[in-house]
Amino acid sequence: MNSIGLVEVKNVSKGIVVTDEMLKSAGVEMISSGSVCPGKFVTIVGGELSAIQAAVDRAKLVADEDMIDSFVIGNLGDNVYEAVCGIVAVENKQALGVVETFTAASAILAADAAVKAAAVSLIEVRVARGMGGKCFVTMTGEVADVKSAVEAGAAIAARDGVLINTEVIPNPHPELWDAVL
Repeated sequence: MNSIGLVEVKNVSKGIVVTDEMLKSAGVEMISSGSVCPGKFVTIVGGELSAIQAAVDRAKLVADEDMIDSFVIGNLGDNVYEAVCGIVAVENKQALGVVETFTAASAILAADAAVKAAAVSLIEVRVARGMGGKCFVTMTGEVADVKSAVEAGAAIAARDGVLINTEVIPNPHPELWDAVL
C-alpha cells in the first residue's frame, strides 16, 4: 500500500463514530482501527490518495475538538506500511535507531521521513498500545545512515512538539536484538 491516512482522536466513542464516517465517506480500506492508551482511538486507512484525503477531511469535521492528530501520505516510504503492521523481517542487524513520540501520527510521519532520508530498514512502528499513549519507531542500518534517519524523523516530531527522545546505538548487544525484534 503506497498511500495511507491516519486520524487520532481523544476518546474511544468519538473515534468509533469518526471511523464509521471515514469508511462511509470514501472508498478507503481500513488498515487498523482501535483504542490505544490512554483512552485514545486511532484509525489508519489506505487506498487511492483522493479517497484517503476525503476520509481524513471528513474525520476532522466530525471529530472537531476531539481530534489529536491526522495525516495523509501519498508516497509512503519503503517498509513503512509493513513496520506499522508489524510484519517486517530484519535480516541485517546493524546500528539501532529509535525515535519516540507522543502521537501515533507523528511516529508514522517520523518513520516515513527516516526511510526517505537515509538507507535504513524499519523494524517497527509501535503505535500507542500499552505505553501510556507513547509511540516509537525502530530502524537499523549503517551508523551514519541511522543517525541521519533518526535526525530526519526527530525533526518531524519536534516540529509538532511531540518528540520525546531519540537514541542511536552503533553496535547493539546480540541479546538486545532479541528484546527489540
